[in-house]
Amino acid sequence: MEFDTIAAISTPMGEGAIAIVRLSGDDSIKIADQIFRGIGGKRLTEVSTHTIHYGHLIDPRTEQVIEEVMVSIMKGPKTFTKEDVVEINCHGGIVSVNRVLQHVLAYGARLAEPGEFTKRAFLNGRIDLSQAEAVMDLIRAKTDRAMNVALGQMEGRLSKLIRGLRQEILEILAHVEVNIDYPEYDDVEEMTHNMLLEKAIYVRDELKKLLQTSQQGKILREGLSTVIVGRPNVGKSSLLNSLVQENKAIVTDIPGTTRDVIEEYVNVRGVPLRLLDTAGIRETEDIVERIGVEKSRQVLKEADLILLVLNYGDQFTKEDENLFEAVKGMDVIVIVNKTDLTQKIDMERVKELAREHKIVTTSLLEDRGVDELEEAISSLFFEGSIEAGDMTYLSNSRHIALIGQSLHTIEEAINGVEIGTPIDIVQIDITRTWELLGEVIGDSVHESLIDQLFSQFCLGK
Repeated sequence: MEFDTIAAISTPMGEGAIAIVRLSGDDSIKIADQIFRGIGGKRLTEVSTHTIHYGHLIDPRTEQVIEEVMVSIMKGPKTFTKEDVVEINCHGGIVSVNRVLQHVLAYGARLAEPGEFTKRAFLNGRIDLSQAEAVMDLIRAKTDRAMNVALGQMEGRLSKLIRGLRQEILEILAHVEVNIDYPEYDDVEEMTHNMLLEKAIYVRDELKKLLQTSQQGKILREGLSTVIVGRPNVGKSSLLNSLVQENKAIVTDIPGTTRDVIEEYVNVRGVPLRLLDTAGIRETEDIVERIGVEKSRQVLKEADLILLVLNYGDQFTKEDENLFEAVKGMDVIVIVNKTDLTQKIDMERVKELAREHKIVTTSLLEDRGVDELEEAISSLFFEGSIEAGDMTYLSNSRHIALIGQSLHTIEEAINGVEIGTPIDIVQIDITRTWELLGEVIGDSVHESLIDQLFSQFCLGK
């Protein structure tokens, strides 16, 4: 497959020590050679692959120096895109890197589209679709656990599992096809309902195991939407500052200081939290505060985790009871804050309303109880789980949807076998399962099925 030559800035924009402009395509070395003058006059078209060369980028028409650079030459197919790749390392200023890019484009390269380098790696067979998607997950990872999940997927852990399941399904389909199309072969094992059922159940159970990781995997990839709620002045903003370890929210003794939803990302024991500090939920005549309270109620409905904060040094109120009612059925951790004050809250009533929810006592003023809170958050979603490096996690919404559909179709096939549906009808659901799993890794769907069947059983004569 042949493509034109693309180029783009591969490092973040801004001031830094080094920036990189990357080229990929058949003409990438030729383009770089036109505008590069190295020490000793050696041509880039003549150098060995996977070498780096010091020199200057110049304007060939005037021989004017554009930039001082280091140029890496990597010849395909042993590159990320399996094409010839050139990386021009220049100074990291905004002007310098843009000047280099514009110069490269002027001499024959095309500006790459978003994600086009990874797209070429996929189209050229360097990686499959799930690995390509993992590249962006790796870049966006906010915790070590999330990075480990992305690395595992990029290295092909999910792909290997999916390919194994597709091979199991292919063997089922092969037997079905043989029995339908070649009934005269006495030595070919007849596909019985029991045999099909056994293999289909195995595939179903493996898909169920994979889907069981989807909640945790999606949390690691996208973060846990966590809302801090409570009456005004119970310590919500102090809690945000404590978890973020930075003074992001204004803390005062005046109720209603927080007027809007404040958002921050924080890493809690490897769990990424999208932490939202809300305005205190109460009835108020203040128009601005009332808008903040309405926003608080809205984000409450969309949250994955609720941190419900109460005041140890205050009477338990009707507003507190209303908050418990508002978060009924959600994942909640109850935080009784300000334990440095004299107890006024009715803890028995708190335990009664909290029911099975974890209760953590804190004094954020004295920095007590935060470790216990972090442990409670981590164990709520990852208790008893294997570390991310030891298993395959489903973290991508597209993958989760496709695996869910695959599970449904294989269960339909199992139901069909159990009620005695003819094998060739059951085959439709089994084939659909194979196709759906192929969509996860980007394999071709229907066209290659017959070729694979015959290549395994050598039935052509």
